[in-house]
Amino acid sequence: MSRIGNSDLDVLPLSLGGNVFGWTADRDTSFAVLDAFHAGGGDFIDTADAYSAWAPGNSGGESETLIGEWLASRRPENVVVATKVSQHPQFRGLSAANVRAAAEASLKRLGVDTIDLYYAHFDDESVPLEETVAAFGDLVKDGLVRYTAVSNYTGPRIREWIDYAQAAGSALPVAVQPHYNLVHRNEVEEGVVPVAEEFGLGLVPYSALASGFLTGKYRSTDATGQSSPRAQGAAKYATAQGLTIIDALEGIGKAHGVSIASTALAWLRAQPTVVAPIASASRVDQVGGLLDSARVDLTADEIDELTRLSEWNADQG
Repeated sequence: MSRIGNSDLDVLPLSLGGNVFGWTADRDTSFAVLDAFHAGGGDFIDTADAYSAWAPGNSGGESETLIGEWLASRRPENVVVATKVSQHPQFRGLSAANVRAAAEASLKRLGVDTIDLYYAHFDDESVPLEETVAAFGDLVKDGLVRYTAVSNYTGPRIREWIDYAQAAGSALPVAVQPHYNLVHRNEVEEGVVPVAEEFGLGLVPYSALASGFLTGKYRSTDATGQSSPRAQGAAKYATAQGLTIIDALEGIGKAHGVSIASTALAWLRAQPTVVAPIASASRVDQVGGLLDSARVDLTADEIDELTRLSEWNADQG
């Protein structure tokens, strides 16, 4: 188990991404994926109030609603649910009033009394940061949220958030959610990890499999005919060097009896301050491989090899 920063939240070191629920995974599939994840020991679910407003016919909140229905149906014990505010079409931004209203809406959709981990999804520089920090602190003080966190914030802005919180005696963030994986490293390792180390924050990286590239599924440098947005997003990583990383992941994975994706997630889990990479599954048969990543321990030499091979690639993505 891994502890999320300075909180008392202990989780299996893998977070199930809820971005697909109500989008590429319908209700029955979402329930089946959640069942398989929980049955395999998974207990950390990540979502956002905006998921999946981008899908035709959706308005936002679909993922939270499905997760809430699953929680009510299954009543699982010790499951940690994280969600986020600032991108829902009806609750954009991080003004104090919006943060409160969005949190109340998320609580209703999730069907819970308290949100375990609540992220500011994206920085909102149109609102004084001091106002946002105070609003998050009030949610904790009033029992609507257990712990606060930030997503997609730069190192300096995280430090500024912490300064305001400390000055006000308000709740300090315990986690950071950055875009971080084997082929997207520099900005996180140089700007975010040092702040996380200084203040005891846990990293919960998203896009941990680089739009699916780090599953090994997209090995062609030619995206022609690959119509899905995911395929197009993954194709940009399929350079000669990127494919070298995939080959290395495959070889290391075979030595441990796990998949390319499991190995990529295991490398990420081994990085400083990382608590639990986020990965999503649109099918039940994908869940086992994700869970493998939380239990396989790469050797120091294997971690070093993957780190070396990906250093040249660190600015991609």
